[in-house]
Amino acid sequence: MNPITLFLSAAFVLAGLLVGQFVNLYLAPPLFIIALLIALSVKVANAWQKFVILRVGKLHSVRGAGFFMIIPVIDSVVAIIDERIQTTAFNAEQALTKDTVPVNVDAIIFWHVCDAQKAALAITDYRQAIDRVAQTSLREMIGESMLATLLSDRRAADAHLRDEIGMKTAEWGIAVGSVEIRDVAIPVALQDAMSRQAQAEREKQARVILGAAEAEIAAQFVEASRIYENHPAALQLRAMNIIYETTKERGATILIPSSMVDSLNPALTLALTGAGQAGDPKNPLKNAA
Repeated sequence: MNPITLFLSAAFVLAGLLVGQFVNLYLAPPLFIIALLIALSVKVANAWQKFVILRVGKLHSVRGAGFFMIIPVIDSVVAIIDERIQTTAFNAEQALTKDTVPVNVDAIIFWHVCDAQKAALAITDYRQAIDRVAQTSLREMIGESMLATLLSDRRAADAHLRDEIGMKTAEWGIAVGSVEIRDVAIPVALQDAMSRQAQAEREKQARVILGAAEAEIAAQFVEASRIYENHPAALQLRAMNIIYETTKERGATILIPSSMVDSLNPALTLALTGAGQAGDPKNPLKNAA
């Protein structure tokens, strides 16, 4: 009983008691009857409620928010429908995917009553029906999906479930807003196998990237060798730079072959080369002397 009806009924009961006590005892019963009629006929619906009213067993009206009255005995409120958004959690345990992998899936559905008349008259218990339909639709979806697709494309699975469940519940006056899969649990042994597979794929990718990098570096070295071959001075400058880079650390002792030092002197290099061409190629220093 709503507060307004309760207040009016209590007021007439109190008035009947006072009138019977202080005025006239025979005036009290009519007031009690009015209080009873108010309690049975005066109704107030909240903003989110719909009252489904039958008159002599037939649908009379569906009343929404506000104050209204019914005829006692003749009219009856058979259902009070809450039109706010509702949530229902459901799951599927040990359901087999298309590739015969057992999974446990937990999901939640957001729905609301869009037609109070159908929800009250077309089905006995629409809340229980939604739960059953959601579970069967979830199992059907799992059976039609591969495990990899189920794990990677959650949004497509959510949309598919929303459409399937919404199509089945539309005739009951139920609209499905969204369905969200919260968790997909797979066997522990399969988790280990998938982890090893992912690790192998990453290692393979790393090796491919490393091989591509080695090939690119080798191509750069080939190009550099061609430049050094046509420009000996560039090679000498590179050798001097390498020596500088290796000797910049303080306190380090670097052993450099004498042939490498001689190669950094262009005049000496040219002299040795010319002497080698003029005399014995096997002993250029002796010929130079």
